[in-house]
Amino acid sequence: MSVAICSLMWQAAHSGPQRITYDQDGYHLVRFPYVTGEEQHDPWNMHDSAHGGDTASKFPDPRSALIWPSHDGWGVLSAMVFWEADARAHEYRARFVRDPLNATTGYNSTATTDIQATRGGQYRTYVWQMFVHPGTPLGLKISARGTGDRKIAVPMFLAEFKLAIHTDVVRP
Repeated sequence: MSVAICSLMWQAAHSGPQRITYDQDGYHLVRFPYVTGEEQHDPWNMHDSAHGGDTASKFPDPRSALIWPSHDGWGVLSAMVFWEADARAHEYRARFVRDPLNATTGYNSTATTDIQATRGGQYRTYVWQMFVHPGTPLGLKISARGTGDRKIAVPMFLAEFKLAIHTDVVRP
């Protein structure tokens, strides 16, 4: 079975802090630099700065958050987010989104997860599976919530976003 992969990583230590801003849906679209090395691996150019616009994207613009699937297939999405400790936050959320910038097929969130805060830093991993298509970009969105569902800009210090596309899906 063939598998096409894209693995993205952002670290505050290497790329500087990521300013947390909340979109209309109350989530922050996590951005990733256009580099290779460490966990950053993109042999199919699914995180190419040329995708989705007339000019090249530059990190940390919103398009730097997107993975553009290279094939139709069964996609296994995974993510890891490490937040700094923040006593104001009571809940941490994440979701995978098809077309998070509403530029191609329309915004469609899936696999929203919310988890109560634990003491200290918040270290989370997420996995979801779904069909993916080349014309529909994917993104990872996060949110930290305080009392009264108030959104809090809790700093992250690590984020990873990965897609593995199984291209040989058997059909009856």
